[in-house]
Amino acid sequence: MPAAVFRSFSVTLPESAYPDTRVAARLRFDPALPYGVELAFPPHRPGGEEITWRFGRDLLAEGRLTPAGEGDVRVAPGPDGRILITLGALGPQAERALISTPDTAVAAFLAEAYTEVPPGTETAHLDLAPGLARLLA
Repeated sequence: MPAAVFRSFSVTLPESAYPDTRVAARLRFDPALPYGVELAFPPHRPGGEEITWRFGRDLLAEGRLTPAGEGDVRVAPGPDGRILITLGALGPQAERALISTPDTAVAAFLAEAYTEVPPGTETAHLDLAPGLARLLA
């Protein structure tokens, strides 16, 4: 079984009240869920919860080159070697957040993820047996 891929780095929130403040973030790819990636933000205070967004691995790859995505997650190339990820519907007020990530970190993460599960081989990594067993029980 291929190994999970993690990449930690700092992001900024250019449309926030503190656009230059760096925030810890992590990308994760689980080969058991080969079509998606997670973008997670660790708790910023003790007892807080990690905030995690899941979206398509190919969306992240496409968005490095050209604006991509519809709905709650959009990815686009940004200025100065950055990737801009827009996360929508945050909180009860349906706010959105613009996340600016370093392209070098995203590119390295995707290279590792595509090494673990090459494009076009995703279905071979899906374990459908447990779900089918539940459906047929």
